Amino acid sequence: MLNEVERWLSTRSWSKTDRPLHKIMAAKRATGQSVSVVLPALNEEETVGDIVAVIRHDLMRQVPLVDEIVVVDSGSTDRTSEVAAAAGARVVHRDDILPRVPTVPGKGEVLWRSLLVTGGDIVCFIDADLKEFSSDFVSGIVGPLLTDPGVDLVKGMYDRPLGGAAGQGGRVTELMARPLLNMHWPQLAGFVQPLGGEYAARRSLLEQLPFPVGYGVELGMLVDALHLVGLDALAQVDVGVRLHRHQDGQALGRMSAAIYRTAQLRLARGHLIRPALTQFERSGNGFEPRTYSVDTEERPPMAEIAEYAARKVA
Repeated sequence: MLNEVERWLSTRSWSKTDRPLHKIMAAKRATGQSVSVVLPALNEEETVGDIVAVIRHDLMRQVPLVDEIVVVDSGSTDRTSEVAAAAGARVVHRDDILPRVPTVPGKGEVLWRSLLVTGGDIVCFIDADLKEFSSDFVSGIVGPLLTDPGVDLVKGMYDRPLGGAAGQGGRVTELMARPLLNMHWPQLAGFVQPLGGEYAARRSLLEQLPFPVGYGVELGMLVDALHLVGLDALAQVDVGVRLHRHQDGQALGRMSAAIYRTAQLRLARGHLIRPALTQFERSGNGFEPRTYSVDTEERPPMAEIAEYAARKVA
């Protein structure tokens, strides 16, 4: 297995500089494929506008790589929607997409529903909390999908500084996701940022995948894509440095629990364990328990949704 991972690293791990923008654009013109960029957003008014503006300037005005930018607002209480729209994105509220299916909180829920309001042959997901954003994140991970028909999903890889220290971000990745992948799906051990929110995939793959509704979506998507299309259809591109706000320890605990649950479901479907996490907060009476439910619901492949199938026929 180690030999397979090493071979994959040498053939499916690239740098953003490996595909200059003019070559990516030539491939886009030759293949006629369209590109959608989706930003799932919840209370991101401080950063979402700059991300949208950079993509529009670099990849829509200077070169026509991106065909649409869609911000899916998952219930923001700040000015996320107004800021995103002012920067030039099309803003859609999560609850307005597929209203017959009641929404549940979670990032995966937003990504799943975004397939219904985008039209690109290639869908690129970008987290809306990135700082000092570079359009290389988009062109870097979209590039292989345009130039190599054998690639179906591309993850971004990058440094994640924490508190000024290089390489210390991605704590859930190092403490939860990487051990799980190495032990249970060793073919995926070569992914530098398996939980990263910046990745792109062909719609033809995404519409066949179930989507965990919460933070387990990235791990679930990677595992399911491995089984569906195989390791050589997966790739990663080094896009530099990722700067974003960091969660506190308890939030990371909840994320880890959701990711573990996603892995567990894939290891033994139907074998239930307690889908909850108890954490502790100090109060005047000592430590008080706080119990949170862990996301266990998943959305089916979009290809099974009647409204999606009807849209494709139309």
